[in-house]
Amino acid sequence: MTTPAKRVLIIDDERPILMTLEALLGRHGYEVEAARTAAQGLEMALRDGGPHLLLLDIGLPDASGLEVLTKVKQSKPHIQIIVLTGQDSLSNAIDSIKLGAFHFIGKPYAAEELLSLMKRAFEQQDLVRETQSLRAEAKELKALLKQAAGGPTGPVFKNRRMVEIEEFITQIAPSEANVLVTGESGVGKEVVANLLHARSRRHGGPLVKLNCAALPQHLIEGELFGYVKGAFTGAVNDFPGMIAAAEGGTLFLDEIAEMPATLQTRFLRVLQEREYRPLGSTKTLKANFRLVAATNQAITRALREGALRPDLYYRINTFQIEIPALRDRREDIAPLVALFVKRYAQQMGRPEPQLTSEALSRLRDFHWPGNVRQLQNTIEYAVVLARENTIAEGSLPPELLLPPELREAISTAPVSRPVPGGPEEVHPTADSEGASLNLDDRERHAILQALAQTHGNKLKAAKMLGIHRPTLYNKMKRYGIAA
Repeated sequence: MTTPAKRVLIIDDERPILMTLEALLGRHGYEVEAARTAAQGLEMALRDGGPHLLLLDIGLPDASGLEVLTKVKQSKPHIQIIVLTGQDSLSNAIDSIKLGAFHFIGKPYAAEELLSLMKRAFEQQDLVRETQSLRAEAKELKALLKQAAGGPTGPVFKNRRMVEIEEFITQIAPSEANVLVTGESGVGKEVVANLLHARSRRHGGPLVKLNCAALPQHLIEGELFGYVKGAFTGAVNDFPGMIAAAEGGTLFLDEIAEMPATLQTRFLRVLQEREYRPLGSTKTLKANFRLVAATNQAITRALREGALRPDLYYRINTFQIEIPALRDRREDIAPLVALFVKRYAQQMGRPEPQLTSEALSRLRDFHWPGNVRQLQNTIEYAVVLARENTIAEGSLPPELLLPPELREAISTAPVSRPVPGGPEEVHPTADSEGASLNLDDRERHAILQALAQTHGNKLKAAKMLGIHRPTLYNKMKRYGIAA
């Protein structure tokens, strides 16, 4: 099935720029329309079937581009807007961001820079759509989980600790206090940030997210604080940064313990003084956001090893929410399975498949090293492979079908080949029918299965097997499996 082209509207009064952009974006598969006045552009932007993204010049002949930006965001807030202008000043950039623009880029600009910016805008648009979908799903969750939650008015979670966490979120959300969310990868820390924002007094403002582990350390500072043109090599335009983008809303910093120590010190001053200065700028700007931070590291270890500065920890830890691992709240598995089955069946436009009792038992008994994120991926896999509208054991990923002793062997087996007859050699045992059971052979078979299921993706295969990627590479080398 072909993905529909993204629709882009360009509003600019300079005909050469319109022609150049139309040709450029057309070559990259975008569906492009153009307007040379604010009035014409507004009519095209606000009609049914309008654009997904708007490239907007500020200096239009009949109105300011900022006026167009305001009207579009009021009527169709889902449209992403990138402001194009020769008036490249930091004040214009911040005004645009405050009014809802995704970004600001000054003329002249490189084609690669604009295309990269558009890609990020569409990714942000998808993220907003996903957040809205999550909110809608939360409202219908009680009805969806009648059987799993014990009745039509049952709770969202069956686990007592998770019920307490949701109640705590509702209690603290209206405050301006900083919140630190902890827990293993995949437990749902970002979902907590979404709930805190949605239930806060800032819910009408932006929710801006930055993963401190996803960027090289030397780029995090510019992404967070912003910069002015010429601040460093490659800074060809002003960039307001995430603090400016979060004006009036919530700033979510994921994996905050991955932030460089020097930058932690600078960010601490922002929290204390509520002001900051973009890189290369002499202007001090006000910071107006509510902070939610998260880490998957154990706090005591992060503090002991210096990954997280104690002074920053005390500032961000007004309230702390620790999300338990999925293996410690197995009563939530059935409700989550029901939710994910419904979601993916709707996405695929098919009836909701029913789970066999054997398949549900496998899901409840699995150890879930990847937590809720792994469960979600597993259900997507199972819904795709469901036959005759039924999710049976055969519809589940291979790692869920491994016997417990083999899962343990995969997680703990030595990475070097044992010496025959030596103390680490794994001897064949016998199963209940007397057949030979060699754990080395079964482990090798499980690795081959996982690699086949993930089309050779080592990271996904390691997650399926519940081991780390370096361990997988070592075991592949041990068993002579080509990398």
